[in-house]
Amino acid sequence: MKKRTLSKHKEISHTSQVRVRFVETDPLGIVWHGNYIQYFEDGREAFGRQHGISYLDQKEFGFATPIVKSSTDHKLPLRYGDVATIKTIYVDSPAAKMVFRYEIYNQNEELVCTGETVQVFVDNIGEGDLALTAPEFFMDWKKRVGLLDD
Repeated sequence: MKKRTLSKHKEISHTSQVRVRFVETDPLGIVWHGNYIQYFEDGREAFGRQHGISYLDQKEFGFATPIVKSSTDHKLPLRYGDVATIKTIYVDSPAAKMVFRYEIYNQNEELVCTGETVQVFVDNIGEGDLALTAPEFFMDWKKRVGLLDD
């Protein structure tokens, strides 16, 4: 059996935009810090649809990928009406998990927030058991997008 190796230096990313809604701001008119996690999810969902690894794709194969770790680093505020650009970057790992990094920019192209989330694979059909090895569909996806060499 031939061993698969990880391809080096390939970045898979997706850029999307959101307009800051009034409900996402605090009384000062700036985005409440907890809403950046929602922006990360918006970016992750857009990434998944673009690259064929969406939550619906995962569900089709009997898996869910809950977040087990998240972090944010706030640099500048976003305000009501701003258009934010979310860059979502997949970080490859040999483990049975998905790691994403995020960069959020304002309409002036200033970096306002960075962050990271880690998701693991759990069985969505049975008892929700943690997958200790990467599911076959995920390895096939990695090969398809050029993250694995044969």
